[in-house]
Amino acid sequence: MAAAGCSGKTVPSSVSVSQQKLQEMVSRRFPKQFPVAGLLQLDLTAPQLNLVPERNMLNAVIPAELSGKVLKEKYNGQLNVDFALRYEPTDRTLRAHQIKVNSLEMNGLAPAMSDMLATYATALAEQALGQVVLYQLQDKDLALVDALAMEPGAITVTPQGLTVALVQKKAKSQTP
Repeated sequence: MAAAGCSGKTVPSSVSVSQQKLQEMVSRRFPKQFPVAGLLQLDLTAPQLNLVPERNMLNAVIPAELSGKVLKEKYNGQLNVDFALRYEPTDRTLRAHQIKVNSLEMNGLAPAMSDMLATYATALAEQALGQVVLYQLQDKDLALVDALAMEPGAITVTPQGLTVALVQKKAKSQTP
């Protein structure tokens, strides 16, 4: 702490990420294509992210197009999911986890085909979002934090975006 005091820099207690920044970052990760049951193809384009601070989650509405040899035409619709965030220390990223499918709706699709698609919805959502980087903390964000043996902690969804708390690193247990 004395080093921070001498340099005139204050120790940050958190890093803020705006909804706009999150939207820009996730939009770069799409479009994505997913085969379904070997017969269909589900194409997902950039989601619209919504903040859900009362549940500390994000919501994504992802435009979708379903096509395949067994279909006479292409169907448009959307995948609607909620998810929490986790910090991945290996590459300093925030990633989706605890993904919950709210709906997968394809306009005009036969009920039997909709039911079959629904059985794959959770797996598709986890594939689509499970490894998507929503934000990568920058070295400039964490340089002082690293020097003071701190690390990202709790991630809080706010009405403006995200707040990533910065906490003391846990001491690594040393085994003889």
